[in-house]
Amino acid sequence: MKKKWMFLTASVLTASLALAACGGASDTGGETTDSEGGGSGDEQIKLRMSWWGSQERHDMTFKIIEMYEKENPNIKIEPEFTGWDGYFERMAAQAAGNNLPDIMQQNFGEYLNLYASQGLLADLNEFKDSGELDLSKVDESIVQSGMKDDQLLGIPSGTNALTAVYNAEMLEEAGADLPTDDWTWDDFEEIAYKVHDELDTYGTRSYEAGNIFEYYLREQGFALFNEDGTALGYDDDQILTDYLTRAKDMVDAGVAPGYDVIQQIQGIEDELIVHKKAPFDLRWSNQMKTMSMAADYTFDLNVLPGDNISQGMYLKPAMLWSVSENSEHKEEAVKFINFFTNTKEVFDTIGSDRGVPINNEIREQMRADLDEIETKIYDYIDKVTENSSPIDTNFPAQSSEILNELNTIDERVMYGQITPEEGAAEFRKSAEMILGN
Repeated sequence: MKKKWMFLTASVLTASLALAACGGASDTGGETTDSEGGGSGDEQIKLRMSWWGSQERHDMTFKIIEMYEKENPNIKIEPEFTGWDGYFERMAAQAAGNNLPDIMQQNFGEYLNLYASQGLLADLNEFKDSGELDLSKVDESIVQSGMKDDQLLGIPSGTNALTAVYNAEMLEEAGADLPTDDWTWDDFEEIAYKVHDELDTYGTRSYEAGNIFEYYLREQGFALFNEDGTALGYDDDQILTDYLTRAKDMVDAGVAPGYDVIQQIQGIEDELIVHKKAPFDLRWSNQMKTMSMAADYTFDLNVLPGDNISQGMYLKPAMLWSVSENSEHKEEAVKFINFFTNTKEVFDTIGSDRGVPINNEIREQMRADLDEIETKIYDYIDKVTENSSPIDTNFPAQSSEILNELNTIDERVMYGQITPEEGAAEFRKSAEMILGN
C-alpha cells in the first residue's frame, strides 16, 4: 500500500550506502562522449535530472531545460519526473542501485536529512566559495535552510509558506466572516460549519496531518521533534488528541471530506476548492498558481488560524536542488542550479510554482509584471516574512517514517477504527520505537 513505502525508504537508503561503499566507481553521472570537433569545449555531457510536480510544472521545467541546453549546447539534460506520490519511492530504489540522478529535487526536513545521513548528497560549499554557485544575492537565512552539519546539501528553488486558501465568494454567499490575521481554530471551524449548513457543500478540505499538526504544535510553543531529534518535541499527548478530535468532528459532521473522497483526488486540478465544493484548503503557497490556472476564479490567501500565529508560521524552501554525491559531473550539475537560481527568464517561465525567487534582485524585478494571483503570493510571503518564526530543522533521519506513521494513525482515526486518544498514544509509541531503532 502507498502508506507503507516510506518505511522502506530509510532501509533502502541504508542499503544503498553499503552498496556505494563496496561498489567502486559510480555509474550515476551519465554518458560523456567527444564530438567531432574534439577538445574539452566540445565534450558532450548528459545530466540526469529528477523532480516531482503537476503536469503544468513538468511543461514549464521542459522549457527551462530547453533554454539551458540552447545556451550550453554541450549539455543534454535527461528529465525524470513524476507526481509527488511515488517520487521518493523511486528515488530510494535508485539510491539502492547506486543510480541517483545528477540533479534532484529534494524536500526540506525529513527527506533532506534522511539522504544526508546516508552521505548521498554532494556538499556544494566548494562551488559556493569559488563563485561557480553564486548566492551573493540570497539572504543567508535562506542558504542555511539547505545546510546540514555545516554542509550545503540543497539550494532552495524558492521561498514558500503554509497558507489558508479560500474562496471569498463562497464565504460571502453563506453569510460567513472572512478570515482575519488573528483568527483562531474556533473561528475557522465556525466559518466552515456555516458554509456547510448554508450552501450544502464541504466547509473545508480535510487536513494533511504532517504539515498541519507541525504548525499546530508550533503555535502552542512546541515542535514535532526535540532539539537533537532523538524524541518527540512535546510531552503531553493531549495536544495530538485535541488536533485529531477537531479533524474527526468535522469529518463526522460532513463539514470536511473523509479519506474515501480525498483518495479520489489525483492532482491539484481535482481539488475540492478548484470546483467550488469547499471554500478552504490549507496547503503550500507555491501551489496557488497551478490551482488558480485550474479554476475559473482567483483565490485569496490568509495565514493559518491559531492562538499564536507568528510563532506558528514559518518560511520554508518550496523544494531544494541537490546534487548526487556519486555524480561524475558535479560541476556541470551545479552550473544548472546556478542558472536556475540567478536567471530571471527562469522565473518568467515558472512564476512562483517552485516558490518566490530567492535571488533578491530577481524577486524585485519580477514584481513589476506579476498577475493577480502571483501578486497575492508575493504579498503573502512578505506578510509571513514579517510575522513568523524560524523553521524547525531538527528532523531525524527516521522522520519520514514517523510522519508516515502519523498519516496512518490520522487515517485510522478518521475511519473510526481507533479514538483520537488511542491514536495519540499509539503515535508516541511508534515514534519512540522508530527513533530507538
